[in-house]
Amino acid sequence: MGTPRPLSRKQIQDILSRGEPLEGADMRGLDLSEMNFDGAMLAWAKLADANLTRCTFRDADLRNASLWHAECTGACFDGAQLDEADMDLAIVEGATFKGAKMRKTILPFPRTSLTRFQDCVKSGAPVSMDRLTRGR
Repeated sequence: MGTPRPLSRKQIQDILSRGEPLEGADMRGLDLSEMNFDGAMLAWAKLADANLTRCTFRDADLRNASLWHAECTGACFDGAQLDEADMDLAIVEGATFKGAKMRKTILPFPRTSLTRFQDCVKSGAPVSMDRLTRGR
């Protein structure tokens, strides 16, 4: 039978348009830039190495999701549930997290400080990453 292959961008768009959950879905390495995931159920989803540039995840459920090494430049995570999500090595330059829930979330340190991240969650200001460590 083998391991299931990651979903395609088209399959993901179809699932989202039907309002179906993407919990545990494998989307690793895909170019999903500018997609709208607002309100989507993405708990345990695999988004590692994905291009999530300018995607919106407003009020999305991303609990335990892997966004390891994902490109999240300019993405919107306002109000998202990110408890225990893995964002290690993610590029979050210009991303917003206003009101996001982030208990035990693995953040992209040392590229941005915890204090800076907490301020962005409260204020809605875009995250700014350190220049010297921003590149992949």
